[in-house]
Amino acid sequence: MRRILPFAIVGLFCAWVLSTLLPPHNKTDFDLVGFGKLPVLVDGRVKPIDSVARNSLLMIQGHQSVKGTDGKALSPEAWILDMLVRPKVADAIQVFEIVNPDVLTILHLQPKDGRGEKYFSFDQLRPHVDEVERQAQMASQTDSNQRDAFQRAVLQLHQNLALYQRLRFSLQTPDTKDLLADLKHFQEIIVPGVAAVRAKEANKPYDEKIYKEVLDYANRFSFIADNAGILMIPPAKGEKQDDWRNVGKALDETFSTGEVNPNVLAYAGLAYSWTQDRPTDFNEIVRLYHQQLAKTLPNDVLKCSVESRFNSAEPFASAYTLYVIGFLLAIISWIAAPEVLGRTSFGTMVLAFIVSTVGIFLRMWLEGRPPVTNLYSSALFVGWVAVALCIVLEYFYRNAVASVAGGFVGFCTLVIAQHLALGGDTMEMMRAVLDSNFWLATHVVTVTIGYGATFLAGFLALIYVVRGVFTKSLDQSTADSLQRMVYGIVCFATLFSLIGTILGGIWADQSWGRFWGWDPKENGALIIVLWNAVILHARWGGMVRQRGLMALAIFGNIVTSWSWFGTNMLGVGLHSYGFMAAAFYWLIAFVLSQLAFIAIATLPVDRWRSKLRA
Repeated sequence: MRRILPFAIVGLFCAWVLSTLLPPHNKTDFDLVGFGKLPVLVDGRVKPIDSVARNSLLMIQGHQSVKGTDGKALSPEAWILDMLVRPKVADAIQVFEIVNPDVLTILHLQPKDGRGEKYFSFDQLRPHVDEVERQAQMASQTDSNQRDAFQRAVLQLHQNLALYQRLRFSLQTPDTKDLLADLKHFQEIIVPGVAAVRAKEANKPYDEKIYKEVLDYANRFSFIADNAGILMIPPAKGEKQDDWRNVGKALDETFSTGEVNPNVLAYAGLAYSWTQDRPTDFNEIVRLYHQQLAKTLPNDVLKCSVESRFNSAEPFASAYTLYVIGFLLAIISWIAAPEVLGRTSFGTMVLAFIVSTVGIFLRMWLEGRPPVTNLYSSALFVGWVAVALCIVLEYFYRNAVASVAGGFVGFCTLVIAQHLALGGDTMEMMRAVLDSNFWLATHVVTVTIGYGATFLAGFLALIYVVRGVFTKSLDQSTADSLQRMVYGIVCFATLFSLIGTILGGIWADQSWGRFWGWDPKENGALIIVLWNAVILHARWGGMVRQRGLMALAIFGNIVTSWSWFGTNMLGVGLHSYGFMAAAFYWLIAFVLSQLAFIAIATLPVDRWRSKLRA
């Protein structure tokens, strides 16, 4: 029974993970799942409408779930569909997260006016949009490092309002009542309308009524062309694959072609079916439009379908849960049922690793890139590297120590990634200077492996200190095993950090004509190499023993966190993403916690609850 139980438990976890891969079901008669798979171009990347909706909600309100005016849950697809075709309905939905009291003051709002005392609708903000813009302009003149909480909050709100407006204007103007009827009428008058315009320009008699109608259409189309945030119209046959257009520009072309773009008519049909509550027509249009796009853009349609399924499956959320469970089971195994719980925790960690691996490889396929392209993907990969090493360690040592470390590091890195995802699309386009798959696959991946390994060494050292000082569970055999683990991982980290740093210099030489420029990120990478070298030389030279090795490894967490995140928040250098206040405070808190553990590690051994050699 003891041998079967771990397999049975892990099997249940595996069944749960597989259940997340089932196709999502429509909660209404409308095929919103199919609608969400339609490809569009936003921020230079072809993605499904589902991703546009989810990323927009993350930026505006911090999470992907949304409630309608009736308090019932709306899918991201339903929300963005209302944004596109029923803006009056969407404008009443409370989605803007505002918690800064000074921002609420300029909006003449109180927490009680919002859902959950922090979510407000566009209708509530509309009267004060001009004031928000004025305050944002003043705040933008202050250096990013010097902005106070109000200035950061009002700039964020201004950015969210701009995003919201771009979504609203992606298909039609807000005063449009029936887009399909408008386009049919436009098609009828386009030929005489163009003739009227030409006649007026030639100072000849013209139909003034038709002229005014055509001019009104032209103004509306121009407004959409200038303000739309989503490029919904795919390239025509024979055009470049990246030659997507927004609805306004596609309709402007009607004046020269004489025919309304059929893709625009498809979206107009969807709009009509949605507003008139005709799910059968809606679903048929979605089906036919998918068939049409699959003929002209098969690769984009396939990727958007997979990405939409990826979004609904949320593999990293599943891995997050499994890491927590594996971590807790491993901790408990030190107290009771070590064989059963230890094997179960190991199996759970392996399953979480497999789920993370599938998620990372799917992202690579969708992006057409190596695994690390930005801070978000680096968080995923750092955790992945650490857990992979923990699986190897646990396979050999079988004392649940590596399972604890793997569960904890895997969980923490996914939490970091989750917060980084609030900035929008995590599969963003690469900057031109970084647009090199070769160097992304060599330098960036190698350096990130060094990050993950150095962090793992530090967290193994934390386990040593916490168990040794605060519990009686750290026997000498386990302590010696931890020492060997930390030493081996530091050697591994040193190798990859050194190679990655050298490769970075070669890339810099090819890109900018200099091998080394003392950029903060370059310095951070060098410091990791030097610190790991210090650890090894201190150990080889006998300057530190077991506890000293652990203290040095814990300080490696500080060095790595500085290189990984700290250098990006300086506001200077090639790798700067601007000052991030929230991340800065968390970084400071993390550094202080590591210094505290280092201080604890230096306590005399007779103050430790576990009895170890001095």
